[in-house]
Amino acid sequence: MPSLNSRALPSGYVLHDGYPSTPEYLHLRSAAGLSAKTPSQAAAISTGSWYGCYMAFEENGSIPKTVGMGRIIGDGGWYFHIADMAVDPEHQRKGLGDAILKTLVAKIKQDAPADGKPYISLLADGPGRPLYVKNGFVDSAPASLGMILEY
Repeated sequence: MPSLNSRALPSGYVLHDGYPSTPEYLHLRSAAGLSAKTPSQAAAISTGSWYGCYMAFEENGSIPKTVGMGRIIGDGGWYFHIADMAVDPEHQRKGLGDAILKTLVAKIKQDAPADGKPYISLLADGPGRPLYVKNGFVDSAPASLGMILEY
């Protein structure tokens, strides 16, 4: 099923609601330079996410290939964290990441409760920062800093 995003995409690309398969998810994370995950970690994305979308590319009747993705982790009330933003490097610089991010934010605006302001967060690596800034994201510092627990 096509995504709620109606933005025109380059020829051959279709944005879908949902999640890539486990092998596609693992491949996209690796290809985009994100940290490696295990198949069991990847298998949990569809049940542990609030919403997700992925970009498929089909050329000359070939089997569609998943080339981009993003998802939202959250409670559906006020807290929404954008995760797993990734586009295969062979398909970057075509506006695909922008279409995915805009779709994620539009989904929050469409479905979050209207009687409060949603808190939308993400962790941005260096190459992704221009995309996020272009879409209105700002550094949370000095008011807050992201922290992680490694073990």
